[in-house]
Amino acid sequence: MRLIDTSCWVHQLRKNGNAEIRQKVESLLRAGKAGWCAPVRLELWAGVGRDPEADVLRYYASVLPDFPVEPEVWNLADTLAIRGRRRGKSAPSMDILIAACARHHRVEVEADDEHFNWLMTV
Repeated sequence: MRLIDTSCWVHQLRKNGNAEIRQKVESLLRAGKAGWCAPVRLELWAGVGRDPEADVLRYYASVLPDFPVEPEVWNLADTLAIRGRRRGKSAPSMDILIAACARHHRVEVEADDEHFNWLMTV
């Protein structure tokens, strides 16, 4: 199971998205191994502009596993932010929260964003 980050969903939702990323997400969807969390959904809904994309998001909301952002996830996000800053690294707050959610639920993140390379290891 993988938590698919917004950086990959945007490619999957767009007809002109990166073909390799689209194929990876499609493969995970077909295998039943794609999931998301509230921060990813929020980022996607904030960026969706057209009805076809909104229809796809509504469909995904009805079928995709959702990794809940529990209080422990917030605590882990705090820890990741602190550890990152101590190592001279920073990331957007949403990316930190998404990484914390994946780590808490012991799933990998599928992302097209370099922040996750270090967020999953600090």
